[in-house]
Amino acid sequence: MVDLPAVRLEPATPFHYSGMDCFGPFHAKDGRREVKRYGLMFTCLTSRAVHIEMLDNLTTDAFLNSLRCLIAMRGNVKSLYSDQGTNFRGAQTELKKNLAEINEELHKKLAEKFECEFLFNTSSSSHMGGVWERQIRTARQALKGLIQERHAQLTSSSLRTLFYEATNIINSRPLTVEDLNDPNSHPLTPNHLLHFKSDVCLPPPGDLKDADAYSRKQWRRIQHLANIFWKKWRLGYLQTLQHRPKWTDEKESLKVGDIVFVMDANPLRNQWKLAKVTEMIESHDGRGRRAKLTLDNTQSDRQGRAIKQATEIERPLNKLIILTRV
Repeated sequence: MVDLPAVRLEPATPFHYSGMDCFGPFHAKDGRREVKRYGLMFTCLTSRAVHIEMLDNLTTDAFLNSLRCLIAMRGNVKSLYSDQGTNFRGAQTELKKNLAEINEELHKKLAEKFECEFLFNTSSSSHMGGVWERQIRTARQALKGLIQERHAQLTSSSLRTLFYEATNIINSRPLTVEDLNDPNSHPLTPNHLLHFKSDVCLPPPGDLKDADAYSRKQWRRIQHLANIFWKKWRLGYLQTLQHRPKWTDEKESLKVGDIVFVMDANPLRNQWKLAKVTEMIESHDGRGRRAKLTLDNTQSDRQGRAIKQATEIERPLNKLIILTRV
């Protein structure tokens, strides 16, 4: 297992280095129509704080608006880590295009201070974003089960408020577990680092009951749902406090020229494709964890003759099964 990257260890302002991903969809009411809404979670790689925004759709425009909301509330973002989603790729292209249209000298000054760098993981390697994927999994499980039960009662505005309430609850989780049993000591939480206050997560106003789930007052519904989210999320989060040892066993890596099976979403093994390793991509510790492959895509023309087309792809090693070695 590789050591933590430098951005996880360097002191930085909150969300200066962030990971992000979308989750959903969630169903909400817009007038008489039922619409789909999505969540976008940003995770600070330094403080482990999260920020959840609601997306109307998965387009580049919706993502850029949410990114600007994050920057307006949390400050400038230097580096954004994510998978290779089309909306994330499109946002990178859109921002570069707009910056290229301004004066070259001004562009250079803006790039040094305010340009947001997009860093994408290898395809089919969601485990490389475990620092934010784990947060999304816990929050999504609690939100999805919660909203599916009462989705007909939530409007888009109410869903956005629920996301912010969930953000505050998640940021109140303890980062350290050594002092949990000490009544004179408060465990460190992400909210301490964001607000410099010990008590940030306010209790719900009033005495909320189960009947508030059907109240005509939207704010009482959201506060009741936030209470249920706290209970569901707490059960999922407590399991992550268990300490697990790092992977320390050395494994034999692939070499250039090896023939491998490429694992994909297809459950049938006899349909996995063969590929040849053309290049090993090393991490900063000198170990190879990604590989460039030449994939043999054999297709048929109109006369039924086989046409071979070589395609180059990049995959993590855990998605490759060695068949023959050079």
